[in-house]
Amino acid sequence: MAQNHLLHRRNFLKLAGMTGTALGLGLTGCAIEKSARKKIPVGVQLYSVRESCKTDFPGTIAALAKLGYNGVEFAGYWNYSAPEIRKWLDADGIVACGSHTPYEMVRPDKLQATIEFNQTIGNHFIIVPDMTAKTQAAWIERAKEFSDLAAQLKPLGLSIGYHSHWHDFHPIEGQMPWDIFGEHTSADVILQLDTSNCCDGGADPLTELKKFPGRTRSIHIKPNGGGPEAVIGEDKIDWNSVFNWCETRGGTQWYVMEHESSVNPMGTMARTMAALKKFDKA
Repeated sequence: MAQNHLLHRRNFLKLAGMTGTALGLGLTGCAIEKSARKKIPVGVQLYSVRESCKTDFPGTIAALAKLGYNGVEFAGYWNYSAPEIRKWLDADGIVACGSHTPYEMVRPDKLQATIEFNQTIGNHFIIVPDMTAKTQAAWIERAKEFSDLAAQLKPLGLSIGYHSHWHDFHPIEGQMPWDIFGEHTSADVILQLDTSNCCDGGADPLTELKKFPGRTRSIHIKPNGGGPEAVIGEDKIDWNSVFNWCETRGGTQWYVMEHESSVNPMGTMARTMAALKKFDKA
């Protein structure tokens, strides 16, 4: 299982039953929506601190826990065993909030080993980080495969998902792969939007989130447009709108913070936590 160098639906209140007086108050609906918003735990995609993981994997996880993060999403295991990793997580009071798992590892010949590893570390979200296909038919076939996997994993308390890259927003035969995959997968398949990859593909994160209510059970919160050291709030994404959607209609269970380009990755994750507090998300 070593993977070195790897990287429900609606929750809004119906207004039809409200009194005429309440409907006439412009701020009432806003107050109700705010009260319906849920607090979502925050994790870190460990690719953000990959060099630290390479030299001190357990120490890196401990440092993120001390910063106040609730979970970590794995991007490989650096030859450590599942029991070792679970021991660190438990000791640090942090959980596995996902694992980016290559497509090859969810194929029939590797699936059982993947299941057992994730069950041991306590992870419920198995996310395939990248896929390519050249035709709509190929994407539809892949979608069917993921729906079948979701049905197989659900009784085990596990979920399968797909993480977006920029190329998922470039049309194939007139339709974006992200749309093809989303439209042809069951509601149990997680659509893990990556906000920055979405922007890099020429799409708008909020627009893409709205296409699939309840499917964004995990989302990569990654800045875009503010320079290589920018954290959320210092970039160009409308975070308040993204957070509002996730907390009311997205079905979101985890915010997963990611930053790929910093020269001081752990320092950037500390600044990211400070930014989350300004947004009242931590």
